Amino acid sequence: MNTIFQGTGVALITPFTPDNHIDFDALNRLVEHCINGNVEYLVALGTTGECATLSYEEQDAVRDAVIEMTQSRIPVVLGIGGNETRDIVDIMKRTDFSRIQGVLSVTPYYNKPTQAGLVAHYKALAEFCKAPMILYNVPGRTGVNMTAETTLKLAREVKQVVAVKEASGNLSQIMEIIRHRPETLAVLSGDDALALPVIALGGEGVISVAANAFPEEVSTMVRNMLGGHYEDARTIHYALLEFINALFVEGNPCGIKAAAHILGIAGNLVRLPLVPVSEGTYQKMESLIKELKPH
Repeated sequence: MNTIFQGTGVALITPFTPDNHIDFDALNRLVEHCINGNVEYLVALGTTGECATLSYEEQDAVRDAVIEMTQSRIPVVLGIGGNETRDIVDIMKRTDFSRIQGVLSVTPYYNKPTQAGLVAHYKALAEFCKAPMILYNVPGRTGVNMTAETTLKLAREVKQVVAVKEASGNLSQIMEIIRHRPETLAVLSGDDALALPVIALGGEGVISVAANAFPEEVSTMVRNMLGGHYEDARTIHYALLEFINALFVEGNPCGIKAAAHILGIAGNLVRLPLVPVSEGTYQKMESLIKELKPH
């Protein structure tokens, strides 16, 4: 399978200043940190980027900044999703697709559409999406699971659909997608802890939260798995696993923003209704990071 979405993509956080504006200096440090860590691509304005709390003007500013900071060194994928199809179509219409290499679009949340509704939704978006599209299934956040059957139907019938970010946590469902997919569909883990087993089952990589903090380690683990160096991959996987689990104890991106603060990349700042992790979780994260990066 020939896909630019093989390997490690980073679900970038959106750093904030203490007065609740976007911290572009910290964003630049993060982009450089990830590129220097040899990840394959960046994903801006996804769930981890707190896109739901950003105004359209802020979303445009983050998009433009990430594209400018990346300077075409690696691909940039843009999150374009929501729970109102017409609104997403309007965003698609005003997007300059020549500057990005892909679109990540989450299943509509809150509305709880049927599977037929999901198919109709993505087909409506595809009319205006002029970049490769990654479907994003994350039922724990959206309240609806996109079944394997629906994912496969979209992969076969919508030419823009070239990948799925599967964050259902359901390995049986993921195996069903991998088993029956067309050659054009890449399957990406949406869960850091499941990246290794998903690739072992035939997946192409991960869109990672943990790689904001440890891009070199995550991307090396993924490349080892894809290259058949399973023992080396398992060693990194288990070294990172406790840190990965700690990231989500108090929700995403609260955990990864604490980690970014500990590493000196960005402030420990999220937008309401999210709040920073508790002191106990922060100290646990600090201890785990010191074990992973003793110097």
